[in-house]
Amino acid sequence: MSEHDVKAAVDAVRAGKSVILPTDTVYGLCASPYRPEPVERLYRLKGREPQQPTAILASDLDMLFECVPELRGRAGTIARALLPGPYTLVLSNPARRYRWLTGSTPEAIGVRVPELPEPAARVLSLVGAVVATSANLPGGPDPRRLEDVPEELRARAAALVDGGELSGTPSTVLDFTGEEPQVVREGAAPADEAIARVVAALA
Repeated sequence: MSEHDVKAAVDAVRAGKSVILPTDTVYGLCASPYRPEPVERLYRLKGREPQQPTAILASDLDMLFECVPELRGRAGTIARALLPGPYTLVLSNPARRYRWLTGSTPEAIGVRVPELPEPAARVLSLVGAVVATSANLPGGPDPRRLEDVPEELRARAAALVDGGELSGTPSTVLDFTGEEPQVVREGAAPADEAIARVVAALA
């Protein structure tokens, strides 16, 4: 993967365009999370319904807390217990930040800090954070290789970053907004182990 490809992806994200990046699990369709317009373009490109929430993917924990300053106290402890790792955490969003990507649940926000393959890690280190959803069409298989991404998404994305073959299993999604943790999706890491780590961290 050349520096030219990394620079093209960084420039595209900063310009508000959609890009395809490898994550720690599957290839993701990504854009800048900071303004509504790039996120709306990403939703149109994928055919994603506006009421569906999409997670913020941050380069590291410090950047995550910069993006969502309210993730302190209990939410911060939960995030530190599991991130970085192959998890999407649904946490309380009391300031209702990023209304354009929280869908029908503005009081909650999905966050990720993955352990990224090298080319995507370089992109994230330069842009800070992206909004990320699987680089597939609704209902389609999760892409483990760049060539598994549907041709129409590859053709319309402003930049493509190839990170080789990934696990192909999407992140484990855990909702910590209620009294008890809820497993939204079993994925790349066992949910029960994650919940046990959080319980220990909160004890």
